[in-house]
Amino acid sequence: MLEIVIEARDAAISAEMKVKRILPFRERRMVGPFIFMDHAGPVTAISSAPSNLDVLPHPHIGLSTVSYLFGGQVTHRDSLGVEQIIRPGEVNWMTAGSGIAHSERFEDPASLSGGLEMIQTWVALPEKDEEAAPSFTNYAPEELPVYTDKDIWMRLIAGNAYGLRNDVQTASPLFYLHVVLQVGSKFALPKEHSERGIYIVKGSIELSGVTYNQGKMLVFSKGADPIITAKEQATLMVLGGEPLGNRFIWWNFVSSRKERIEQAKEDWKQGRILLPPNDNEEFIPLPEDKSRPAGNAPGPEPLS
Repeated sequence: MLEIVIEARDAAISAEMKVKRILPFRERRMVGPFIFMDHAGPVTAISSAPSNLDVLPHPHIGLSTVSYLFGGQVTHRDSLGVEQIIRPGEVNWMTAGSGIAHSERFEDPASLSGGLEMIQTWVALPEKDEEAAPSFTNYAPEELPVYTDKDIWMRLIAGNAYGLRNDVQTASPLFYLHVVLQVGSKFALPKEHSERGIYIVKGSIELSGVTYNQGKMLVFSKGADPIITAKEQATLMVLGGEPLGNRFIWWNFVSSRKERIEQAKEDWKQGRILLPPNDNEEFIPLPEDKSRPAGNAPGPEPLS
């Protein structure tokens, strides 16, 4: 059955980058291991200073970030020295583990002229992997299997679903799909995983006679076998997996231990999480107000 409908909330992650925040939600913190989800854009009106969209260097622990673009491009730089231009259809999987800092820069105005739009999710790590060495991997579109049927197109971003698999390295059982449905097509959720959710990026879908529009996430209980009908052409992000247990989340930090969050705060304040070597002239300071992050902060409001 349908467990909850989450309405995306407005948030800002830089001077001009506005996003729709889906996870975490106070009544539903996670779907499987997914603990954070932002939908940025579409941004079609670019100011004379595209750098106002930039997200300055900031830290993470205890999670993997997954960046997926529909349009535009962004330059990722991190404290491992990785510099990667992220383009539509690629999977960019950064595991923070014990600690990493990265930036997201919008340096090519021409690439934004067609509209910038991206989804970023965070995947919490199992306890045994929370202190893993940081890493970053880019997967090209041709490495990601695509399935097509009448009026249905889907790309497997990570994990396994509907018999599809790829080589994206994950730390726990999950699935993550980009799905496009044509009007009237019907779609069933994968049955391999116990927690499953659908985020409506564009268009609308119908379930049990009720229409749900873009900007909503539908989360389903274990064992539910819903049939989704596209009321109009719809773009969906379908995700889930197996739960990992309780996690603390504060700003950009995720951990199974509250004291580890406190350590990460101090590590960032004291400079023990290194800045990207090729982007180290500025950074986002630790928010001092513990009720909400400072301006220009990419993560969710602190939920300790």
